This record gives sequence, structure tokens and C-alpha cells, in this order.
Amino acid sequence: MTTGEMTGLRKAAILLVQMGKDDAAKIMAHLREAEVEELTAEIVRLGQVEADIADVVLEEFHDLATGHRYVGQGGMDFARDLLEASLGRERAGEIVGRLNTVFMDVPFGFLSQADPRQLLSFLQDEHPQTIALVLAHMTATQASQILSGLAPELQADVAHRIAVMDRTSPDIIRQVEATLERKMSSVLQPNDLSNVGGLEPLVEIINRTDRATERLILEGLAGRNPELAEEIRSKMFMFEDIVSLDDRSIQLVLRQVETNDLATALKGVREEVRQKVMKNLSERASENLADEIEMLGPVRLRTVEESQAKIVQAIRTLEESGQIVIRRGDDDEFVG
Repeated sequence: MTTGEMTGLRKAAILLVQMGKDDAAKIMAHLREAEVEELTAEIVRLGQVEADIADVVLEEFHDLATGHRYVGQGGMDFARDLLEASLGRERAGEIVGRLNTVFMDVPFGFLSQADPRQLLSFLQDEHPQTIALVLAHMTATQASQILSGLAPELQADVAHRIAVMDRTSPDIIRQVEATLERKMSSVLQPNDLSNVGGLEPLVEIINRTDRATERLILEGLAGRNPELAEEIRSKMFMFEDIVSLDDRSIQLVLRQVETNDLATALKGVREEVRQKVMKNLSERASENLADEIEMLGPVRLRTVEESQAKIVQAIRTLEESGQIVIRRGDDDEFVG
């Protein structure tokens, strides 16, 4: 995960871990109890903090973090000490008790610190439903690495099972978890929270795979369930993700789009999205577009979504033809 993908809550948790218990406790003493509990929960999720991630977070908070550029570790022990220092032993005990209820029962939590290559070697011979269940309880980044390493026909099978997964018996989850934990006990450490099955986790996983793996998965899904494959495609690049494209790519997209569709698509979007589009038009075209947006007046949400879908389709077509490249996963950059 890059710092750009992190929530402010996670960055704050990393910052507090780097500061040490005494200084972090002084800060938390000034927060509301709900904020303290939320931040403490994030520290528990945090586990190990990679050095490069810690450095970038500290740079963002350089005015507060001068002299504290070292790698820290979160976890329940750190969280308990921090709470005791800021709220006292009694209140800390109450909050830790509630957090233990949440964190002790997280399925497959022991997988979060495992090397994806080790997980792949253990999982690739398991039943596809077992693999799907495990990947649905992992972070999207880690799950994408494992999914990319599976055989193509197995990728599609597992992806389909993740997408259609709804509820799973706790007994089955515990049985699968116990079996894997026994097999992998020598190479795994516990920590972190799980995700759930469904379309959104699958989209996040696929978005972090390479283009070839993505194509294989979607083609395999299309053979099994065309409607599901198309729904996943529609979610993989949302209209407001246009801000992630470089200026040249946006200019290529704008050449494929009708002005009326563009004006409608920009109704009600974040100012950042509108400005990203406007700056890639000529001054006159930008003024005309702004006037047309204003003249539209209230527009039905469904109409806006339809226009946005047309533009997303144009983006996907340009990517398929190789004219633009969409950034995926943890890529540092993309080129057109």
C-alpha cells in the first residue's frame, strides 16, 4: 500500500507509533474518547510498519516528527500502554476489552504478515472455494499477488467464487482457518483485519494485478457469467478516477466525447475532477463547457451516470487499443 492509498486515520496511527508511547499519549489525551478508541483500533490493525512507508508519513508530518524517524510497531500491547498513559488504567481496560472482542475473532488474521509467495505455495493446491475464502479475508494487495500466481483457469474459478460469495458458516471458516494455521504455523505471524467477499474486494484485487492477469480473469469470468464480468468491468474504473490520468491521456479521451455528455457527466462531481478536465481544454472550450454545465440545470442522477458511463467506456476502449495506460496497484507511474 502507498501513502496515497492510506486514510488519514492510518497515517495518524503510524505517526503516533513513531513518536513513542509518552509523546503519543500526550496527544491522545487531548482527543475525544470516540476518537481515541478509533485511533487505538487502527494502531492495533497496524502491526509492523515498513521503513519506507514510515518515512513518507513522517515527511508529511515533518513539523511534528522531527527527530523521530525510526520504524515502530503497533499492536495490542502498544495500544494498551498508550491508553493507560493517556486515559488511566481503568478506562484503558474497558476500551482494550472491547477491542479484544473485535480483534481476537478476526478470521485468517494470522495471514496478514505472511509472504505472498509462501501463501501461494500453500494455497495453489487447495480447493478453489478454500482459496476464494482465504483471499476474501486478506488485503487486496496481498490477495492480488496470490491470484496472479495461480493458473489461469484457477484464477477465473477463484475470482468467480469471491464475487458470488455471501455468507459463510463460522464453523466452516474456523475449520479452514485451523487447518491452514497448522500447515503454515512455522512461517506466519498474526495481525491485521480481514476484508469480506463480494464484488468490491474482487475489483480491488483485480485492479492490483498486472494487465495480462486482469484480462485472463475477466475473460474467464465472461465465459462463466457474462453479466458478472461486465459488472466488474464497469466498477474497475469509475468516472472520477479520471483524475489519475495524465494530461495527454485526458486530452485523448476528450476527443472521443460529445460535449453534452461531458457537461452532464461533470454535474455534481468533486471540484478536483472538474478542474482536471477543464485544464485540458482550450480557454474558449473550457468557458463553453462551464456555460453548458450551468445551462443544464438540475439533472437526474441516472442521466449523469449514463453520461459518465459513456466516458468510462471511451477510456476503456483507448486503454484496450494501447493509446493510454491506466495506473494499477502500486505502480509508480504510467505512460501513454
